[in-house]
Formats: sequence, structure tokens, C-alpha cells
Amino acid sequence: MVRTNRREWMRGAAGLAMVGVAPKAIAAGSSTLPDKAEPLPLSAIRLRPSIYATAVETNRRYLYRLSADRLLHNFRVYAGLEAKAPIYGGWESDTIAGHTLGHYMSALVLTWQQTGDTEMRRRADYIVGELAEAQAKRGTGYVGALGRKRADGKVVDGEEIFPEIMAGKIKSGGFDLNGSWSPLYTVHKLFAGLLDIHGGWGNAQALDVAVRLGGYFARVFAALDDAQMQTVLGCEYGGLNESFAELYQRTGDRQWLTLAERIYDRKVLDPLVAGEDKLANFHANTQVPKLIGLARLHEITGKPEPAKGAAFFWETVTGHHSYVIGGNADREYFSAPDTIARHVTDQTCEHCNTYNMMKLTRHLYGWKPDGRLFDYYERAHLNHVMAAQHPENGGFTYMTPLMSGAARSFSTPQDDAFWCCVGSGMEAHAKHGESIFWQGGETLFVNLYIPSEARWEKRGALVTLDTAYPMDGASTVTFAHLARPGRFPVALRVPGWANGNAVVEVNGQAIAPVMERGYAVVDRRWKAGDTLVIRLPLDLRTEAAPGDDTVVAVLRGPMVMAADLGPAATPWDAPDPAMVGANPVAAFTPMQGGAIRYAVGDAFRPKGLGFVPFFAQYERRSAVYFKRFTEAGWKAEEVSYLAEQAKARDIAARSVDVMYLGEMQPERDHALTSDISYPVSYLGKQGRDARSGGYFEFTMAVRPGPLILQATYWGEERARDFDILVDNVKIATQHLENDKPGKFFTVEYALPEPLMKGKKSVRIRVVPHDRSTAGPIFGMRLFTAKKDPVA
Repeated sequence: MVRTNRREWMRGAAGLAMVGVAPKAIAAGSSTLPDKAEPLPLSAIRLRPSIYATAVETNRRYLYRLSADRLLHNFRVYAGLEAKAPIYGGWESDTIAGHTLGHYMSALVLTWQQTGDTEMRRRADYIVGELAEAQAKRGTGYVGALGRKRADGKVVDGEEIFPEIMAGKIKSGGFDLNGSWSPLYTVHKLFAGLLDIHGGWGNAQALDVAVRLGGYFARVFAALDDAQMQTVLGCEYGGLNESFAELYQRTGDRQWLTLAERIYDRKVLDPLVAGEDKLANFHANTQVPKLIGLARLHEITGKPEPAKGAAFFWETVTGHHSYVIGGNADREYFSAPDTIARHVTDQTCEHCNTYNMMKLTRHLYGWKPDGRLFDYYERAHLNHVMAAQHPENGGFTYMTPLMSGAARSFSTPQDDAFWCCVGSGMEAHAKHGESIFWQGGETLFVNLYIPSEARWEKRGALVTLDTAYPMDGASTVTFAHLARPGRFPVALRVPGWANGNAVVEVNGQAIAPVMERGYAVVDRRWKAGDTLVIRLPLDLRTEAAPGDDTVVAVLRGPMVMAADLGPAATPWDAPDPAMVGANPVAAFTPMQGGAIRYAVGDAFRPKGLGFVPFFAQYERRSAVYFKRFTEAGWKAEEVSYLAEQAKARDIAARSVDVMYLGEMQPERDHALTSDISYPVSYLGKQGRDARSGGYFEFTMAVRPGPLILQATYWGEERARDFDILVDNVKIATQHLENDKPGKFFTVEYALPEPLMKGKKSVRIRVVPHDRSTAGPIFGMRLFTAKKDPVA
């Protein structure tokens, strides 16, 4: 059994020296891998039966359920046209409306490419025609569905914010820009959909709409000086730089390249280009698309700085900010580097982040093929992306929680969620074949072991890949047809976790391949009917969380294993399981029945567990990370460890509502309103304050009986005083001062029962005293008071 840490895994294939070979081996020719590579077109790949093919089909049914006319509702209404169908709910009924249509357009193209379903292409062309009509009706070049909430609360066409911005009237709170929710992020999604349709089959109208839309925003940005531009870019803008770079690539019009390079958030990107990790407390998915844009700019211009920023970001995030499943961020934000163990919560791993990190990985890989890039890609693809889609109803997760006992939440079959990860989810599960096979020079790369067949035009080949991986370690590549036989290299990725222990066979005979950049390279004369087999070991091992060797996860090959803690419908109120002993993985016993499942006894406390693949825990509760103890250490820690766990579980079990202040979605869900109030971040925790003359206020659910309001504070604040009110009744005046150095602490406020009577919710209001500050408060929780024991 092998134990590795995160850095060892990231070194991966780069450190491989040899491949295990059977005694009777025939030598293969030496080979040097090409400097660049590109994927075989998605349209050249067809998936064979597997969990991936099932995911594509489930997603295709989901796309069929969606109505283009409902997604187009605001586009038509705001352009002065009659709507053809009612608007969807969820985010599509908020000021971010329109972002889903962009994702849907891209997903239609990808599904057509992956499956050949002509209905996908018909729908995409229909949407482009509708957008062109709405754009022509407006007459400005603009087309969009985003809304704008005015000061009086009325929601109107979001286009009205852009003349204000051009006039220098810019107000942004990070996600809000002049009353519209991340409007440029939404514009980027529309650009991406249009450009994907144009690239998919040459729809000229899609490019025309994109060019006219680009012209509109060129005029908006031309009105801004550099300082104003940076203020605007302080609000999430997705990968808008990538869109304009791609528009230049399609048209040759240099104005788009100039604009793409100007869409550059200096606060975030300058440190990355300089090789500095200052990501802590930044909203994660706001940043990743910016780096994808830099990667695209490097590919177009050849300038080295964008490549430096993109590559450093990838190394930093995958090596120091990522969880074992390949995802990143806690409650959507990066924490300090190598602090993952302190952030194993129920709000880990937003799907959009991983979707975008995988896109960035593909860019970096194309510059110089290296197997360790696809070690990460495979990790994220199998353990996060495949965990984020419900295989039956096609719903998507927002977060994929890694906290012990947490259950996944999926978007509803009624399609009324439409959060960002629904959009990235419908794209991610349309294209599982896109990165299996790559080509560079004369070399064919096999990067993912997924059952499939591919048309390789360079050799007039039909290549099949048969495997039960990752359940089984063997994969067989067959040249079912080869119109142009001859000598060329085939590079099979040998993951870093295999530690060089792989067996490679050609036509049933073991060979000694050349090892290079994480690949077993077989360079020989190939003909139709030849087979190439790779057998990878799938041993169990532990992997430490970045920065903390006492917190570990269990893996089998590329697959993260999880303790099965029971059905999602059954609450989990037991202590977090702990791993005890010098070599606990040795205690894993395979169970009979075909599925990958292990029974483990005394190596886990307080009781034995069953382990299964994490990704497949769709309707189950899991434990992924485990605090690791020696036997002596467990005896010393058991009482305090279990007591601490019991207290946390008790509070969680009694919780009525939790408010994560300073975080975008929770604040929207709780209808937060504020003035002179700002989100803050400190030591990995998000919070919110209010300055003198301001306030913040939000709704929390209540239930009958005595309730306690708990607030979390940092113990080293300068002196300040503020009031906490419930439905405009003051329940406490809180004084903070530097009296609990170096730690966060909680304060509990008992709520008067008469104040709750007959109510389902209340408004919590936090108001600073004159010339003082309220908070920061790093979250508030309402829970029921403990009942006094019966005498």
C-alpha cells in the first residue's frame, strides 16, 4: 500500500523512470514526443457503453426538456417583441437572466458533435435566428436578457446600465454592477454560445450577431479611462477576454484583439503573471475564466506573459488549493494555500470551477503534452464532474460537499434552479469524449481510458478503446481499420499514482515502451487489426490534504473512495469517522458482488465502515477526509475529539437556518439588503460588516419554541459597538474589542418567544452605533434551545 501527499501526486508522471515489464519482453523503438498537440474533433468520437455514455444520454434528454422559447423570453420582451413562452424560474427570473441560454447553445453544439443528433443543431440555429431578430429590433447591436433592479425595486431591461457606465456612473459590489447581477459574465456566456454555433457548422448568422454585439461593447469600453475600466472589471466578467480574442481569430479584425487585451483585471492577474499566489479570499470561479482568456491570448499572439499567468495559476490551484476530487474553493472562495484540511465543509467544490479548470488544462496540454496535466484532468473528471450529475433525472449539483455526513443537492427535474452550475453541467455532460484521444505530429495520444471509438483522419484509421477502467486496470486500443499503415508512435498515459508499474502489450506480447513525460510510448509499424494493451495497478493508497499530513483521503487508482454513511434521506448525527493505525489501508477487505466495495473494521473509529467510489454516492451520505491518529494518539484524543464532534453535530441537528454572510448565493437566498456595508474575508472565513450610517438586514426562517441566534466574530477587532435587531426589536448590543486574540468565537443571543409567535421567518438587522462599525460577522445561525432535562 502506498501513501502519497498532494505534491507527490502532482509531480506524477514527471518522475517516472521505468515501466514494469513481463519477463519475455520485446524492445520497442525509441521516440520523442511532439512539442504540441490537439484533440481529435469531438465529432470524430463516439462513446461505447459506460457511465460516460449514460451521462451523455441523460444530459441529452435533459436538453430536450428545456424550451428555447422560455430561455428566450427576456431577449424578446426587452427588445419590444412578444414573448413566445413564459420565463423560467430560479436565476432565469433574476437579473442574471440569459446566462443559461448561452450555456444551452454551447451544450446543443457539443451534443450534436458527440452524438450526431440533428435536433440539437436545429434548435441552435433557431435560437440564433431569434437573437438576430431581437438584435435588429433594438437597433443598437445589443441583445440580451439580463435585468437591472432599480433603487425602487423594479426590475427593468439591463441594457440601461451601460449608458450610465459610459457616463462614468459606476457602482459595483463585486457581483452587482449598477443593479445588475454579474452582467458581463452573462454577456460572455452569450458570446460563447454564438461562437460555438459558428464554429460548429459555420452558421454565419451567429458570427454576425456576435460581431454586432461586440461592436456595442467596444463603444461601452471605449468611453472608459483605465481607472474606470478596472472598476468595471472588479465585477465578475467571466471569460469576456477569451470571447473577444476568439472574435479576432474568426474575423481578423484587430480591434477585437486590442479589446481582449484591455479586459485585464490587474488586481488578480498581475500577481499571477509575476508568479505570486495571492488567491486567498478571492471568489474562485470569477478568476478561472480570466486565465482561460489569457491562455487563448497567448495562443493567438505568442506573448509569454499570458502563458506565465495561466501556467502559474494552474500549478498553484491544483497543487495548493484543490481537494482530493479535483475541485477547489470552500463556499466559492479560495482559502490560503495548503489549508484544505481546515475547509472540509458542506460547501466545497463548486462545479463551475472544475469545469473551467479542465478547460484551462486542455490549453496548457496543447502547448506541451505532459501526462501529469491529464492526471489532474482525469481526477477531476471522474471524481467531481461525474459526481455532479444525477444519472437518472439529469439534475446538477452546485457544490459537491466533502464534509462527513453531507448529502448532495441536485437541481430539480422541473428545471427551475438554473444556477451557474446547471449551465456548466449541461455542457460538461455533453462532451465526455472530447479529451480521450489527442494527436501531435505523427503521434496518437491516449489520455483517458473511456470506452469509445475514434476516426483518426491523419491515418484514415478507426481506433477503438475497450475498457472497464477505473473498475478494472486493463485497456485495449485496437486499430480496427488503418487506411495508411506505417510507423508512428502511440503514447499511452501512465498516471503518476501508478509509480511506473504498468504492463504494455502489443498483439498479446509484453513490450518495453519508452517512457517520456508520463507516457508509455510505442513507436512501431502499425497495421489494421493490431492491438495495444495497457494494464495499470489499482492499489489502494492514502493521500494527505495539502499542508496537513494528519488529514487523509483514500484512493483506488484515479478513483476517490468514500465511507458510505447511509441514505441521504436519513440524517447523519454520528461523530466524524477517524482513521487509526500505522497502515489502515491494509485493513480494507474487498467485498463480493462485482461492485467496487470494501469492508473495514477496527482501522476506523468509532466503528467500522464500508467504502465505495465517491462519485457514485448520488443519494448517499459520505465521508472522504479522515483525521488520522496513531493508536496512542487516538486514546489521548478520543474523549475531546468525540465531545467536540458531538457538540458540533448537536448544534447542526438543532439548526433552523444558517446565514453565510459575505457570500453571493446565501445572501441572495436570504434576501439581504444593505447600505454602506461590505463583504469581508479573513483567515478563510467570509463575513460582512456595516460602517457608520449603514446597516445590513436579511431573512431567516424560524419555528415555534425558544430559539438562539448565534454569531461568529474574530477576537482581535478594534473597539466597536453595534445593535442586533429582530423584526425591528433590539435583542442585543454587542461590543467587540481585542480580547480573544488569534481565534474566532461565537456569541449566543436568546430570542424572546413572543417575538417568534405565529411567524415562519424574521428579519435580522445589524446596525452600527454612530462612528462605529458593525461586525464583521462571519456567519449567523438560528437553532432551537436545548430543553431542560425532566427532573
